[in-house]
Parts: sequence; structure tokens; C-alpha cells
Amino acid sequence: MTQRDRLAIGLVGYGEVGKILASALAERKAGWIGAWDILLADPATAAPMKAHAARAGVDATASMAALTARADVVISAVTASQAWSVADEAARTIRPGTWFLDLNSCSPGAKQRSSERVDRAGGRYVESAVMTTVPQYGIRVPMLLGGRDAAALAALLEPLGFSMEVAAERVGVASAIKMCRSVMIKGLESLLVESLTAARAYGVEDRVLASLHETFPQLDWEKVASYMVSRTALHGKRRAEEMREVAVTVREAGLEPWMASATAERQDWMAKQKDAAGFAQVPNDANWRAYADRLLRAIEARRASAAD
Repeated sequence: MTQRDRLAIGLVGYGEVGKILASALAERKAGWIGAWDILLADPATAAPMKAHAARAGVDATASMAALTARADVVISAVTASQAWSVADEAARTIRPGTWFLDLNSCSPGAKQRSSERVDRAGGRYVESAVMTTVPQYGIRVPMLLGGRDAAALAALLEPLGFSMEVAAERVGVASAIKMCRSVMIKGLESLLVESLTAARAYGVEDRVLASLHETFPQLDWEKVASYMVSRTALHGKRRAEEMREVAVTVREAGLEPWMASATAERQDWMAKQKDAAGFAQVPNDANWRAYADRLLRAIEARRASAAD
């Protein structure tokens, strides 16, 4: 039996990312795969989550303590706002020498605080900056790692399919790369939502796109816009949380995060439109116009309601 066969991996957070990684690890017969999510403690949400875990060959554990009692590697894949509470809770029961891989989109300072907490409890903290969308790449999504134990963890997990590059032995460097990149990427998403939805309202979207193509001819703006608008429409809440951490990152560097803060507001606004505009009913391969039209109809409905 190899070390890989004996490896026990626990996922904290059984949402989109957690399910993708856990399922991939189970398919690769990595060893014991467990998951803990606060929603597993809620009778209203536990049943479908447990059913998914059972189908995937994942052990839905009863608590964080049950997960840390068995896991050799704990992978935290929650939202940015929950990252510290997960690290703090895991540190209370983590076994000495257990790896703690933090995938969450947090500022360098936040990652450093989590590292101090986990390491002080005897765990081995490694930060990860996930550099693109997990649904597109699955377990092979590019990750930048940071921490004194990062290289050893990469050597342990890469045979299971992970794509990992060590950015630095110091915690915070990988996150700085991710956060600064997000100023551009999430900012562009928000700009496209605002620019093209307004253009659609005025009936000038084709002229706007043609002008963008003239300025940046190497980009397929229809394709870029459709992808970015859809990601914002479907995952605005998570993106807004990340951008608030981006704003903290920029502020930690001594700058006022005007752009990051505005991006967080637009992403949060999109999250609030999700149900009213019916984004979940839009096909996965839909053009950006499908989202813009739903937004405009929802906006017009609110205007009409306010006028009555």
C-alpha cells in the first residue's frame, strides 16, 4: 500500500468547488475522502448534500472535529468571509502534522493570520491562490502555493491530479498575486456588465462591441462578454466577497481601493438580481444578451412597481 492509498483528505465546504475536488479525488481512489459543511448540520439542507456525497463516494462527516480526527490533509474551500472562522475552528481539533490547504480568496494579511493560528495548533498551513475557474479545469485548476511546507504538500498532492506551483515560502505572496489579478479580472467582468447592459438598453451594443474590437482586435469580445457576464450573473455573491478581500489587499499596500470597492458593489448588485431576473434559467452557453435582457426587464418591472 502506497502513501497515496493511505491518504485521508477532508474538504471543508461542500459547495461547487468542494464537490468538484472531492468527486475527482474519489474517482482517483485517493484514499478516504471526507467533507464537512455547516449546511450538513441543517435539516433543511443536509439531505441533498449527503445524497450527493454518497453518490460521489465521499464521507459526509458530522462535524469539523470528526473531519480533523481522520484527515491527513484538510482543504478549506469556503467563501472569503468564512475563511478565518474555518481555520480557527479546525485549529481547535487539528492533529499535529496535519496539512491545512487554504484555497480561499483572502488578503495576504488574512492568510497570514490563519497560518499563525493553524501552525500554532500544530498543523501545517499552506496557502493556495486558485488562479482561474475551478469548474472549467476541475482538480487540475492552476494553483499557486505559499508557505514553508508548500513544496512538500505539492509533492504529495500532484500525483492525485492537482496542478500546483510554489510561489514562495512566505505566506501571503501567492494571495497577493491572486488578489491583484482580481482587480483586473473581476473589474473587467463588472465593467462589461455595466457597459453592455446600458448599451443594450440604448440599442447601441453592436457599435460598442465593434469599437472594442477595433481597439483590442486580438479579443473575441462576444465570447469574452458572454463568459464574464455569465460568471458574474451566477456567482456574484462569491465574487463580491472576494473583491472585498481584494479591497483589503489594496488597502494593506497603502492605496485606497476605489476600483476594487466599486467592483465589489457591482458584483453584489448582480447577486441580488439573480432570483428577480431568473439568471438560473438561462442556458449555460447563452450569449451575454440573454442576461442583459433579463436585467433590463427586472429593472423595468421595479420602475413600474415604484410608479404605481
